Amino acid sequence: MFLYIFNLITNATTAMKRILFPTDFSEAARNAFIYALNFADSFGAELVLLHVYDLPIVETPPLPETTTEIFDIVEMHQFESFREELPALHKLAEDNNFGHIKFKNVLMYGDLIYNINKVSEDEGVDFVIMGTKGASGLKETFLGSTTASVISNVKMPVLGIPAEAQYRAIKNIAFTTQYKDKDNDALRNALTIGSAFNARLQCLYIKNDDDPEDIEERINEWKIYYRDEHIDFFNIDGDHIEQTILDFIENQHVDLLVMRTHKRGFFESLFHRSLTKKMAYHSKVPLLVFHEE
Repeated sequence: MFLYIFNLITNATTAMKRILFPTDFSEAARNAFIYALNFADSFGAELVLLHVYDLPIVETPPLPETTTEIFDIVEMHQFESFREELPALHKLAEDNNFGHIKFKNVLMYGDLIYNINKVSEDEGVDFVIMGTKGASGLKETFLGSTTASVISNVKMPVLGIPAEAQYRAIKNIAFTTQYKDKDNDALRNALTIGSAFNARLQCLYIKNDDDPEDIEERINEWKIYYRDEHIDFFNIDGDHIEQTILDFIENQHVDLLVMRTHKRGFFESLFHRSLTKKMAYHSKVPLLVFHEE
């Protein structure tokens, strides 16, 4: 197992050179921008600011030249709005001593997820950071339906910043694991982020009746292999996975939750609020998701 771990982690370490920041210029996005600036600064990365808009749906078929005129007006309005909003973001960077960070501005129309994937590929993006909000009608979602969809469908790692999160120094990073071999790539990436912020990693495993027979052996192998890293291992009994994670976040003062996608059903269940009040606390903690290779 050690050889397999070594091959994974030597080939999968995060190297953030370009961070994509999709924005709708809302307060939630403005709040997330502070996180994006801090990550860009810590990794010496360039920020690619992306604003995506939709063209209007014309219900009654007008003349072709009228449709073109409507779309031209919308596009011009979006361009002007985009140009007017950008100075505020640059000023926010300057006010927080991040004026040295390089920016690239991209304005596109169409589907958000398609454009995020396209820009990520065209610009060589390594990471996506975006703000989240639960608008009326979406209050029962964990991060908001848009961000949940982005996390599930884009190819890059995604860091979702809840609207209520206030940036603070990242000192405690929780990483949920099932001690599978494939978890090591995400763990190594989490360690790289932890090193950049001088943070400690808290590796969390929730024990249940379906534990594999060799789970104790796996845990011990991880402890041995990562003994020189800044990692604490927590193996906790819990019948309700989501609630156990919430309790852990609160008790350990977690600043960033890192997960790796496994089963879609389990992952998506984390985007719905539980019946407990503690989920409100969870909404203040940024969630970073690495996808299964």
